[in-house]
Amino acid sequence: MSSANASPGPRPLVAHLIYRLDVGGLENILLELIQGLPSDRYRHVVVCLDDFNPDFLHRLPPDTAIHALHKPPGLGLTTGYRFWRLMRRLRPDILHSCNMAALEYQPLAWLAGVPVRIHAEHGRDMGDLDGSNVKLQRLRRLLSPFVHRHLAVSSDLLEYLHRIGIPGGRAALLYNGVSTQRFKPRSPADAPLMPPGFDTSQGTLVIGTVGRMQPVKDQVSLVRAFAQLRSLRPEMFERLRLVLVGDGPERDAIAREVEHLDVSDQVWLTGARDDTPILLAGMDIFVLPSLAEGTPVTVLEAMASGLPVVASRVGGLPELVVEGETGSLVPPSSPAALAKVLVHYLDDPARIRREGQAARKRVETAFSLSAMIHRYDELYAGLLCRVR
Repeated sequence: MSSANASPGPRPLVAHLIYRLDVGGLENILLELIQGLPSDRYRHVVVCLDDFNPDFLHRLPPDTAIHALHKPPGLGLTTGYRFWRLMRRLRPDILHSCNMAALEYQPLAWLAGVPVRIHAEHGRDMGDLDGSNVKLQRLRRLLSPFVHRHLAVSSDLLEYLHRIGIPGGRAALLYNGVSTQRFKPRSPADAPLMPPGFDTSQGTLVIGTVGRMQPVKDQVSLVRAFAQLRSLRPEMFERLRLVLVGDGPERDAIAREVEHLDVSDQVWLTGARDDTPILLAGMDIFVLPSLAEGTPVTVLEAMASGLPVVASRVGGLPELVVEGETGSLVPPSSPAALAKVLVHYLDDPARIRREGQAARKRVETAFSLSAMIHRYDELYAGLLCRVR
């Protein structure tokens, strides 16, 4: 357990419960939400079932406490007891949990007397790519009575909640949003940020992705698709670059594939970075080859950066990417199909610019950070009013 208690005051205290605070889209949304909600109306505390990356502490307001419960593998019964004691001590007005690992702690929040309990579904993992896991369906139904409002970040996830029996009145759609000030297209005078020796001379085209390197993100398929461009467009291939931003358990496997396909001189694995807006601004095309998704923040960030998006046709991605207007959709786990779509962009630079501009406009209209924060503010205030 770490850090001091949240500062006292009449403002409602919101406890945000996640598995771990580290690099990722969900974590970015959490930090943006805490920073964006009016500080004269809410206080916040972050509770991590596992631990947190200290590099992210500077993004939390000074009066925001963070606690790590260091949950061991398995059931972690002692973690549940420590969580209950923490809720009894902090007395939050709202518990806002995210994803399945945190949902299991909602009954303990009820026992601790937390008056408002919210749970958000941000996506799926390798154990339930299509939502067909019956055990997880039953567990969500069993825990649902302890939750006042289930949130889904995509229509696909909302339909899933309805299908497994979560009452419609307690499930709502609330899209993620991104900052259109922090993420924006680079000016023509700005050179892309690349490592020394990574040639980006005039005429180079940069394909990129951002995300934690884990099986569900399937960056290996992107590497294989990139390598296939060598035979599909041999006259252009030497001018192509691939940038993969992120870190995680699959990094070594991805690095081995890069070496095996003999594209090391044209691929940059950046590792974990805190300058994602600059890296995105240096790309020309953004690709997300995931096997499952909710409303991925990285796609919205890429769109805000003025990039066309080529993404898998899974989860909430078809709600973000308007095919033929802001990007393209491809079957998951198909490097050949992905390479074929990328060729169309290589052959039509005007399409890259046109769809990138349309993507930026779509984010400004439908997925702005300010709109997301306003909806959370209304939700928190409305539920607090009801319980009082």
